[in-house]
Amino acid sequence: MLTRLADLIEDHAADFAQLGAMDNGTPVGATSAMTTVAVEWTRYYAGWADKISSEVTASLRTDGEFSYTLAQPWGVIGAIITWNGPLISLAMKVPAALAAGNTVVIKPSELTPFTAGLFVDLAAEAGIPDGVINVATGGPEAGAALVEHPLVKKVSFTGGPATARKILRSCADLIKPAVMELGGKSGNLVFADADLDNACGVGTMFSVGVLSGQGCALPTRMIVERPVYDEVIERVRTIAGFLKVGNPFEPETVSGPVVNRQALDRITGMIERAQLDGARLITGGQRIGGDLSDGFYLQPTVFADVDPSSELAQNEVFGPVLAIIPFDGDDQAIDIANSTPYGLSGYVFTTDLRRAHRVAEELETGEVLINGAANLGATRPFGGVGISGMGKEGGRQGLEEFLQIKTVSMA
Repeated sequence: MLTRLADLIEDHAADFAQLGAMDNGTPVGATSAMTTVAVEWTRYYAGWADKISSEVTASLRTDGEFSYTLAQPWGVIGAIITWNGPLISLAMKVPAALAAGNTVVIKPSELTPFTAGLFVDLAAEAGIPDGVINVATGGPEAGAALVEHPLVKKVSFTGGPATARKILRSCADLIKPAVMELGGKSGNLVFADADLDNACGVGTMFSVGVLSGQGCALPTRMIVERPVYDEVIERVRTIAGFLKVGNPFEPETVSGPVVNRQALDRITGMIERAQLDGARLITGGQRIGGDLSDGFYLQPTVFADVDPSSELAQNEVFGPVLAIIPFDGDDQAIDIANSTPYGLSGYVFTTDLRRAHRVAEELETGEVLINGAANLGATRPFGGVGISGMGKEGGRQGLEEFLQIKTVSMA
């Protein structure tokens, strides 16, 4: 059934593109990659459904006890998904939970209700029985009711740390386990020996282009070795200037609007404070006028000479704003990268393989992507440390989050 669901998601890629633009302004030209990721994750966990195994454990006693484990589903999983990439968020949670034998109640963001509706319609078409996947729409009160319900045995949440704290307080009262995939302030370390075409292209597109910067794992701090610092700034300025911001229904659009007026006001406030803090504005920084003046459109914005301890370098913007910070030496680069309370993703660009591995080991993050490795691979565990969350999605570990282990021993 999950394999059939993956096929249907792929067949309805154009429909998901239209709904994504209606949901949160994601350009239709960008959603093809998201649909590909969703299909990949669904097929991957379809492959796990008949491979869940147990262990026979050795006895240290002379009376020959025989012991084994049972990996069993929790029961009902409460899945609270994010608004910035609802299809990907669904695919990261639901197929793994079902493959492990659970049922799921989905609470989509009240900002983006449409994608989840199509997803569950396709699940029904794939043959998944009624009641196995459920959707409860609504605002925070719906999420709170889902978390607090005694039949919901585990919660999987993607969103921000503030909401996560509220969920965890409720879970603490009920001694209920949870997976938390939260925000990030990912450092992108660009060393002087890096392929700058690659480093600047990826670093710019995935900070101020993709999703208009509204992504938890995006490389929003570019930490650049001083010998190439000025060159990187100019390269980033040029690339950012070519990114087309506009109507999300136009196929050539790279970046659409931010999600709502509240987000627009919050982001512009951070841009204004960054300038007051002494950061040097390289490009952007303004709301887009003209034909787009009635929408929530922002120019791709790049700051240089950002103080690593400033608000812009420490707090998640969740908008098209990149902070560039210089460094001298590997140790300083690592210190700057590790200086925030977040720990979701880290990025490294260098042609020195020894350095890449050493830096990857030292970064306090849930993942490290080297020289443009793609994010959100279904076969790899994804999840952060610190205020970026706990637990994993992806890989075998993502399946194990939806299983509980029981031990059986026979005398």
